[in-house]
Amino acid sequence: MSASGKLPPAVQAAGEQIDVLVVDDSAVVRQRLKSIIESDPQFRVVLAADPYEAVAILSKSVPGMILLDVEMPRMDGLTFLRKLMRQHPLPVVLCTSQAERAVTALEIGALEVIAKPDWRDGTKLTQWSQNLLESIRNAARAGRLPLKEDRPASGEHRLTADPVLPRAAYVPRVGVHQRIVAVGVSTGGVQAIQRMLADFPADAPGIVIVQHMPPDFTGAFASRMQNDPKIALEVAEAKHGDPIRPGRVLIIPGDIHGLVRRTGAGYRVELVDGPPVCRHRPSVEVLFRSTAQAAGPFAAGVILTGMGDDGAGGLFEMREAGAFTVAQNEATCVVFGMPREAIRRGAAKMVVPLDRVAATVMAWTLGSDASG
Repeated sequence: MSASGKLPPAVQAAGEQIDVLVVDDSAVVRQRLKSIIESDPQFRVVLAADPYEAVAILSKSVPGMILLDVEMPRMDGLTFLRKLMRQHPLPVVLCTSQAERAVTALEIGALEVIAKPDWRDGTKLTQWSQNLLESIRNAARAGRLPLKEDRPASGEHRLTADPVLPRAAYVPRVGVHQRIVAVGVSTGGVQAIQRMLADFPADAPGIVIVQHMPPDFTGAFASRMQNDPKIALEVAEAKHGDPIRPGRVLIIPGDIHGLVRRTGAGYRVELVDGPPVCRHRPSVEVLFRSTAQAAGPFAAGVILTGMGDDGAGGLFEMREAGAFTVAQNEATCVVFGMPREAIRRGAAKMVVPLDRVAATVMAWTLGSDASG
């Protein structure tokens, strides 16, 4: 990634296949990954058994992106990733089941992480293969490579929030004046969240975050943020029923939806099962809709870097309910997909660079009381 936070320009012309460099020490796994990725004719796979082979390939030609393993002989994947990001940054998707290393990779500059599958479980491999291809396509878009439009997605992956939470209007309630912040983020989000949270004071309103991330990784991510000396807030992975309170950040776990609910004079998090919404579980759309219904004008909604449109409709519902809504600007996004769609729909009241998000939200909290 460049100093501006942007990925380098596309290295392959429109109409050409996009080269994906797969770096994995298992010959069997390399071949299986090659078969999955090349099932989309837009991609052509180049194989490397370890980072040293990858470096030799990179010295002769530059792929569009890299799919990288972590545990490898001679040089581990994270060491290679650090060197790559310093010397020749490219879109990287990491394939690992090690949560701590996954979070480190995202901090270093990997775009996405996908958990390694159980190759023996054929019942789950079809869905995992689809998820891998989606991550590869996201990396292509993030790297501004000439990717063709996706084939229409199945209804299962494009469901709105309705099956999880039907749409309803905000109903004012006497005695509820606590302010909260709901944040939605995807590709490039780990670095964005680190920066944003570091800018908030210790007495900031309670914050709830949906970051698209595999299950079991969100706990490691929350722990990393909690131990970051630059972040003054308490950060934890959300549990069902957790109260949302000032000075605390709750990160919704992977593979379950997170809702904001009113409770007494405040709010709590509710974790609920349900189908993917806008292709994701947890979904930003669900979080934002629930926040609009629960808090209305006492909430701020923030949409940060990410691929696709998850959260754009929910942020619009928040604005309709009187919430303060903010979108990250294009210049500071790794991927401008989610903020762009929110802005296009008129959902964002403010569009600001990443380093102004916290200050913009805090200015809202110090403004005149919300009416409800």
